[in-house]
Amino acid sequence: MADITDNIRFSVLGGNLAKRVTKSKILVVGAGGIGCELIKNLVLTGFKDIEVIDLDTIDVSNLNRQFLFQKKHVGKSKAKVARESALRFNPSTNITAHHDNIKSSEYGVSYFKQFDVVMNALDNRAARNHVNRMCLAADVPLVESGTAGYLGQASVIKKGVTECYECQPKPTQKTFPGCTIRNTPSEPIHCIVWAKHLFNQLFGEADADEEVSPDTEDPEAMGDAGMKALEKDHVPDAIGGVMRQSTRSWAEQTGYNVVRLFNKFFCEDIKYLLSMDKLWKKRTPPNPLNWDTVFQENNEAENGNEDSELQDQRIWSIQECSRILGKSIEVLKTNLENKEEELVWDKDDSPSMDFVTCAANIRAHIFGIPMKSRFDVKAMAGNIIPAIATTNAIIAAIIVMQGLNILNDRIDRCKTIYLNRQPNQRKKLLVPCALEKPNPKCYVCAVKPEVTVLVNTETLTLKNLEEKILKERFGMVAPDVEVDDGKGTILVSSEEGETDEISSKVLSDFHVTSGTRLKADDFLQNYELVINIIHKTDLDQDVEFEVEGDIPEQIAPSDDNPEEITTKEAQPTDDGTVEKEEVMVIDRSSSRKRRAEEDDEHDELLSNTKRSRVEHDDDVITL
Repeated sequence: MADITDNIRFSVLGGNLAKRVTKSKILVVGAGGIGCELIKNLVLTGFKDIEVIDLDTIDVSNLNRQFLFQKKHVGKSKAKVARESALRFNPSTNITAHHDNIKSSEYGVSYFKQFDVVMNALDNRAARNHVNRMCLAADVPLVESGTAGYLGQASVIKKGVTECYECQPKPTQKTFPGCTIRNTPSEPIHCIVWAKHLFNQLFGEADADEEVSPDTEDPEAMGDAGMKALEKDHVPDAIGGVMRQSTRSWAEQTGYNVVRLFNKFFCEDIKYLLSMDKLWKKRTPPNPLNWDTVFQENNEAENGNEDSELQDQRIWSIQECSRILGKSIEVLKTNLENKEEELVWDKDDSPSMDFVTCAANIRAHIFGIPMKSRFDVKAMAGNIIPAIATTNAIIAAIIVMQGLNILNDRIDRCKTIYLNRQPNQRKKLLVPCALEKPNPKCYVCAVKPEVTVLVNTETLTLKNLEEKILKERFGMVAPDVEVDDGKGTILVSSEEGETDEISSKVLSDFHVTSGTRLKADDFLQNYELVINIIHKTDLDQDVEFEVEGDIPEQIAPSDDNPEEITTKEAQPTDDGTVEKEEVMVIDRSSSRKRRAEEDDEHDELLSNTKRSRVEHDDDVITL
C-alpha cells in the first residue's frame, strides 16, 4: 500500500519535488483550527520530518472544527494530541511535538535554521511578529496564514524578496483604560471586562490592575466630593498610613453573602461614583440598584418572550440577572472551597459564564448601556473569532501548495491568496495577487531598522519603556537598550536584576529628550532597532506613547459583530469592491488596496504537476 501511495505521489509531484518533500524538515507553529488541517495535509502529502509547537491546551469549543481532537482530549496539549492523531494517517512519519511557547529562549535562530520551511497557523499578533523575525534572522521562508469565518488568506515571506509580516503598519489593538472600566463605562464591552475582573477578584487570581471598585486616582474624579469620598473609603493603619481592604477578603468575611455583594457592587460603589461630581458634568450619571428594590419592579419582561427564543439568545431581565447571579455566586463559592485553589474563568463553565453575563448586564442597566444576551456576552468575553472548518481546510491546503513551490525553488510562483466570502464578478472565491516587495522603511526587515516614537520623557519610566514599548509594541522578548550618545549609558538590560534599581526612573533622568537616539537589541531575535525619541507633553489621556506611521486605534466593534475587539476589513475582491466583514486574517492595513489579477491565465501552483492546467474560471486545489 505504501508503495502505491508513493508512486501516486511521485507521479503527481514529479520525481525531484517528491524527493525534496521526503527529505525536507518543516516547522508548524500552532496546532489549532488551521494547524490541525495543515498537519494532516503535510502527512498525507508525504512530508516525513515535521515539528509542531503550540502552548495551548484543548478546549471543548475546539472540537467542532479541530478534528484531530476528541472529547477525551480536553485539557491536553494540542501539539501532542495532534501528533498522536496525525500519526494514524501515516505511522512512518517523524513528528516531534512541543507543548511550549515559540517565544521561549530555547527556540533561537539556530533552532529555526534547521528547517526548510516554517508554516504559521497562529491566532495572535505577538507570536506572528516573533516568528516573522526569527525566520528573517535564520533566512528561512515563512508561510503566513489566517482565517476568520468564511474569509482567509495565505502568503509567503522570504528575506530580501518579499515584504515581511511587519512591513505594513497595523491598526492598534483595542484596549480600555482602567478608569473607564471602573468609573465611566459607555459600551457593553466595558461592563463585560469589569465583570470578568470581578470574577477574578472574588474567585480567581486577583490582580491589582483589575480592581473593580471606583478608581479614586482618576484625574477627572478629583472634585471636592470625590476627595471626601476617598477619605471615607480609606482606613489609617498602625503607622498612620492608608490601607484598603481587598475585595476578596471582604467577600470572605461576608461569607459571600449574595445580598451584601450585590448591594456593594451595584449600589454602594455606584453611590460612591456619584460623589465624584466631576465625572458627571458631561455624562449621564448612573442609577444605583438595590437588591430589595429589584424584585419590587414589574416582572413582565422576565417571562414575556421566554418561549419564543432560546434562553441563551434572549436578553434576560434585571430580575433574572439578579436571581441567576445569586445562584452562580453560591455555586462558585462551593467550587472555590472544594478545589482549595483559585478558580479560572472559563467561557464553557456555566456558573462562570452566568456570573459574567449577569454582572455585566446589571452594570450596563445601571449606566444606561444596552444589555446583551448570554450568547453575545460569551462571544465578547471569550474573544471568540468565528471559525468555520471548511475555511481552515482551504487555507491549510494553500499553505502546503505554497510550501511545495518554495521547496521546488519556484518562489516566483508563490502568491498571496485571498479566500473571499462570496464569489467576485469572475465567479472566483480564491483571488491570487503578486507578493509585495520589502518596505525599505520597515522597522524590522530594513537594512538599518529605525523608528520614531513620541513620548513624554518626563513621565515615561524605564520599566514602561521595556514592557509597553519594546515588548508589547515592538515585540521584543529580551531587549537591551542603551543611549546612542557615545557613552553607552544602559537603560534596560536583559540580564536579570542588572537594571532593576533604575527601572522606576524616567527617561529625562538620563538626559533623554527630543532627538535622542536609543539603540535596542534583542539577542534572541537577532534584531536591532534604533529608536528616535521625540518629547511630547500633549499626548492623549491614557496614551503613554505614539509611533510615527501607526494606524489609529480601531473603533469598538459594531453590534452586528460583537465577538471581536480587534477588527480588520476584508480584502477587496478583484472588481474593486470591498466586503465589510470583521476579520482577523494577516493583519494587513484596510486602507491599503491590493492589486488584483486582471487576466484569465492561472499560474500553476505546482510546477511539476502532471494534471492538465485549468485555463478557465475554476480554481483547483491539488493535494
